[in-house]
Amino acid sequence: MNTNKNNRIPQKPLINIRLSDKKDAVIILDQRLLPNTIKYLELRTIDEMYDAIYTLKVRGAPAIGVFAAYAFYICCQHIEVEDKKYKSDECNQIAEKLKSARPTAVNLAWAVDRMLAAHKSGKDLLCECQAIHNEDIAMCKAISEHGLTLLKDGDCVITHCNAGALATSQYGTGLGALILGAERGMKLRAYVDETRPLLQGARITALELMNAGVDTTLICDNMVSAVMQQKTLRQISAAFVGCDRVAANGDVANKIGTSGLAVLAKHYGVPFYVFCPASTFDKSCKTGADIVIEERNATEITELYFKERIAPKDIKCFNPSFDVTPAELITAIVTEKGIFAPNEV
Repeated sequence: MNTNKNNRIPQKPLINIRLSDKKDAVIILDQRLLPNTIKYLELRTIDEMYDAIYTLKVRGAPAIGVFAAYAFYICCQHIEVEDKKYKSDECNQIAEKLKSARPTAVNLAWAVDRMLAAHKSGKDLLCECQAIHNEDIAMCKAISEHGLTLLKDGDCVITHCNAGALATSQYGTGLGALILGAERGMKLRAYVDETRPLLQGARITALELMNAGVDTTLICDNMVSAVMQQKTLRQISAAFVGCDRVAANGDVANKIGTSGLAVLAKHYGVPFYVFCPASTFDKSCKTGADIVIEERNATEITELYFKERIAPKDIKCFNPSFDVTPAELITAIVTEKGIFAPNEV
């Protein structure tokens, strides 16, 4: 039985992205350092912006989109122009570099392309990036409200990676219903898997849920089957995850390990819900097989977060950042527009 009561007073959520007061820099919370260190960075150059996305200083598909919009605005302001065409060429280069930082997350390209279109049509870029941020806040609240209809008082949800406020703008997607429910006085529980190799579950989801007042238990990734196998004892109600891209057929790409969780949920009869904004849908991508999966540095497996290297030197490593969950394993997809079967997206 879960003995972790987490009787702590809910804490004020951290702010992950904002413009500086002078609007000459993007200020982000460095999420690599959580939960032990809260450090904010001021970013002004395209190289700093690219690095922030690639190294996961800023992370989460919706948050990356919001950040990229602000980054595009800041970088375009710094261009010294002789004529309009020159500025357009430079803005195109900025857009392409930002989009190349993480190719799997569709929100990144979506936000950058929207900002580029705004630039080309003569719109105010500051207003446009602020609109993207405000829309994301409203989207998160709507997703959370829809997700809350899937929960009742006393429910227990199993999560993967991080899809809370730090991955978005407010509340979150996959965690939004839990956080909103706790805010409204519901007694909810969560099993949080650590999410190897970058430990977003252990470092960030556990922090966010505990701060929200959700009774939270941390497990290793390879303990998920044991928890679901004891579904009656553990009273697992559902699995909630976020999403970085939805293909036209309802397949979804999300943090590595999501498909394994979905397979286990199917086997043990646990409903599996995917939460994402409508902007995550990529109709140009027919199936999950067409999604480009980012592969990352082997050091994330062999030494990151460890005092010493844990694997033999020169060992070959395979480190995909995402995997694809087939539509047939998904109970429903929750968006700001409602709750849909995967084949309805």
